[in-house]
Amino acid sequence: MESDEVMLAVRLTTAERTLLRRLAHGHRGDVSEVVADALLDVLPALLAQDPPRLAEQLGRFAPCAVTVWLPPELAELLPALAAHLAPPEHAAHPEHPERPTRPSPPPAPPTPCAALGTALRLWLRQDPARLAAGLHALHGGVDQSHSYHHSHAHAHPRSDAPTHPRLRPLAA
Repeated sequence: MESDEVMLAVRLTTAERTLLRRLAHGHRGDVSEVVADALLDVLPALLAQDPPRLAEQLGRFAPCAVTVWLPPELAELLPALAAHLAPPEHAAHPEHPERPTRPSPPPAPPTPCAALGTALRLWLRQDPARLAAGLHALHGGVDQSHSYHHSHAHAHPRSDAPTHPRLRPLAA
């Protein structure tokens, strides 16, 4: 693990977590790499949509927590994304838009982890074959089966375990 990577926990449904793991396995990478690629892929679409409604749709409870490591450059985007996803402070009265509803405390903005979860859940709603093809294209169609982890599988008792950033050699 690079010392400057940021650890985050995202909430996903069981099906979303399973799909994420399958994509990582098929990509011969780890879940964190797929999450970083997903964030880069979905961020423009996420910023173009109606953020409060999208956050409400995707922000429903998800029972599984997944821990990921992101480069600091991506993690620094998450507070701004969380602010973008925050609901407006005072919604208009549905029958009289000129009259605000009774003042209530503004809802707390989503956390950076919740913003990442919303982005990831939006990305995972796409066709799984399209997601796998996108990951393949993003990395130039390079077969990563010859990565450090896989070429040194005999040194690790659990060679079928997903790679972790700590298992990658440092760049020279």
